[in-house]
Amino acid sequence: MSSQILVMYLLSILVVIAVPGPLSLFMVATSAEHGLLRAWPAFAGGVLASLSLLLLSALGVGALILASPGLFSVLQTLGAGYLLWLGFKTWRGAGRAAAAQGSRKAAPAQWFSHAFLLGISNPKDIAFFVALLPQFINAQAPLAPQLGWMAAGWVAIDLSCKTAYGLLAELFFQRLVVLRLVFLKVSALFFLVLGLALIWGRLAA
Repeated sequence: MSSQILVMYLLSILVVIAVPGPLSLFMVATSAEHGLLRAWPAFAGGVLASLSLLLLSALGVGALILASPGLFSVLQTLGAGYLLWLGFKTWRGAGRAAAAQGSRKAAPAQWFSHAFLLGISNPKDIAFFVALLPQFINAQAPLAPQLGWMAAGWVAIDLSCKTAYGLLAELFFQRLVVLRLVFLKVSALFFLVLGLALIWGRLAA
């Protein structure tokens, strides 16, 4: 992969990653509630999910899923259902967080699994990777080194952006109970509305 193509790829994914989505909001909410250092499992789970989808798409699994409308529809439904569950859980957790600040027990395994499932269950990311990656892959060159650079670039930018969001959340919300509660409630509503919108879209299709 030439340096010019690599730079174009990094700029392209920077624009996509910098726009907050459900996964970013979950990480920010976790940082706001527990602090950036304690919330690192959520960041690890989210980055691992994105990296897994990138590699699967590059290896052709993403194209295979897109070629099966039934399987793609199932993934969309599961992703929407998980967003609804996550929104409900975040809404309830916001109330408990405001009432019992400092008395919560960390649940790193749960944060990791929630972030991973939220990221891996988003079929739109598969479609994105299937559409994006071919634009920067040289079919005449070995595939493995190109995928290595792409994966490394994605992890670096993805982790940097989400860490920046998490740090801002901790600085602005960690010690301000009211603002933190409002942010968590808004995040929960976002998850619920997005899940309902996805289900509505599936029913209307």
